[in-house]
Amino acid sequence: MAREIGDVILKMEGISLSFGGVKALTNISFDVREHEIRSIIGPNGAGKSSMLNVINGVYHPQEGQVTFRGEVRRDMEPHKAATQGIARTFQNIALFKGMSVLDNIMTGRNLKMKCNLFHHALHWGKARAEEIEHRKKVEEVIDFLEIQSIRKTPVGRLPYGLQKRVELGRALAAEPSMMLLDEPMAGMNVEEKQDMCRFILDVNDQFGTTIVLIEHDMGVVMDISDRVVVLDYGKKIGDGVPDEVKNNPDVISAYLGTSH
Repeated sequence: MAREIGDVILKMEGISLSFGGVKALTNISFDVREHEIRSIIGPNGAGKSSMLNVINGVYHPQEGQVTFRGEVRRDMEPHKAATQGIARTFQNIALFKGMSVLDNIMTGRNLKMKCNLFHHALHWGKARAEEIEHRKKVEEVIDFLEIQSIRKTPVGRLPYGLQKRVELGRALAAEPSMMLLDEPMAGMNVEEKQDMCRFILDVNDQFGTTIVLIEHDMGVVMDISDRVVVLDYGKKIGDGVPDEVKNNPDVISAYLGTSH
């Protein structure tokens, strides 16, 4: 069944973030609707990753308010954000290079596990049944991402594009309602980008997962996004559907470098 974009589930209102005297974000407001692909774009240093870090609780803004599913979130921590259904990938790959693809994706199931470490060490009873159930979910993710042939390969041996796909799989294994993707296509060739675009669209369409995406490839952003918010030097300069953003004079100036 095709997805339907729903009501607003995330509201960022008047977000300002500073590090010492450096302003990373200044009075930024935007929202994210359920099931949409919402892209955040802007030149290097625009504050895009800082905004993702505010959403999942790595940074706490000095001003403004974050509301997720109707609840104002104060002093949110990444662990709490994860338990609320927000998963994250990173600009720099953050995988366990010596572990297999399967075991890396399995770490995405940690929050779903009920048995403690002692029971898992014994590998008996409820712990054994739980692990079987989680491995079944991980195998479904592996099949979905078409990486069956490398499931036992150590991640460090894989080419960059496949490592990015494994990181997407780890986030997907947590069964999130929202995924924050920080430059998932950085450093990829054209074919790898096409594959990643397809998987992002499939995650959004088949699972109904809301996607918040940072990406530098404007062609990709305009092709797959429902709405786009544009940052420049920590300020919002554009917000709307791709065609509106693409024709916004401020956005054009920022990308052509004529506004500074």
